[in-house]
Amino acid sequence: MNSFKITLAAIGASAVLGLAGTAHAGATLDAIQKKGFIQCGVSDGLPGFGVPDSQGKMTGIDVDVCHAVAAAVFGDASKVKFTQLTAKERFTALQSGEIDLISRNTTWTSSRDSGMGLVFTGVTYYDGIGFLVNNKLGVTGAKQLDGATVCIQAGTTTELNVSDYFRTNGMKYTPITFDTADESAKGLEAGRCDVLTTDQSGLYAQRIKMAHPDEFVVLPEVISKEPLGPLVRKGDDEWFSIVKWTLFAMLNAEEMGITSQNVEEQAKTTKSPDIARLLGVDGEYGKDLKLRKDWVVQIVKQVGNYGEVFERNIGQGSVLKIKRGLNALWNNGGIQYAPPVR
Repeated sequence: MNSFKITLAAIGASAVLGLAGTAHAGATLDAIQKKGFIQCGVSDGLPGFGVPDSQGKMTGIDVDVCHAVAAAVFGDASKVKFTQLTAKERFTALQSGEIDLISRNTTWTSSRDSGMGLVFTGVTYYDGIGFLVNNKLGVTGAKQLDGATVCIQAGTTTELNVSDYFRTNGMKYTPITFDTADESAKGLEAGRCDVLTTDQSGLYAQRIKMAHPDEFVVLPEVISKEPLGPLVRKGDDEWFSIVKWTLFAMLNAEEMGITSQNVEEQAKTTKSPDIARLLGVDGEYGKDLKLRKDWVVQIVKQVGNYGEVFERNIGQGSVLKIKRGLNALWNNGGIQYAPPVR
């Protein structure tokens, strides 16, 4: 085949692929509206992020993201069903269409964002890999872990990060892998390993579940960047935009001082053009997303702004009491930042 024919063939193939991509645009939202709820994949049991309470109701910051998306789509935050997934199960569940999105302490990486047919919609929580040890080990820093046995959850970015860290620092270790976060933590508690490693937020969450949490300490080192956020299937820009702008709406609401307590009053009385646009008083920005005019009002009224969601699930209003740190807003010492609604 000459070069002209090859070029035509390539153009034709590109056109077919382009048409195939647009053919699926909007399919997720259509299916969700037809069934009347969002199917959301969450953690298999991580306090503060995704865990059932004593009545079996799912709670956590990742869970609240799902509720917020339901509030935006239906005007009803309760119209969501949850599928608890292990780290190894989560991506297959989304790829197969079993769930509509993952909101499950999942790290945004290049391979996950480009090689799996999935795409991240934002960062719910900026985190990093750390280490949890028993005080009896007498360790005060990660550089003292040479020769340690390490409990790690399989199917996570932690495995590669820990390998890189030990190799870079000329240290050796023996990994012991488990299918779930709980099994990994129980391995440390039972003495099967010297150290548990995962995202630092996960270490704090696992420590409070232990019989004697005061016997364990989180080491100060953070050895990686772990931006955690929701993800959806590629090829449906409409659904991607809704999930993405739900998180942005919660961040913008906090920045503007809009809370679950004052959002309805703000919508009625605001003199701020930015608030009027965000809350649907001015413009048709909800329509652009195929959402109701008051979509942000419903999110904040029923679920809260980002700060409210953070504080009650993992912040000072929770048993974890994690400081905002990097997850504070950009104008308050952190890096959380959202584009404007306008």
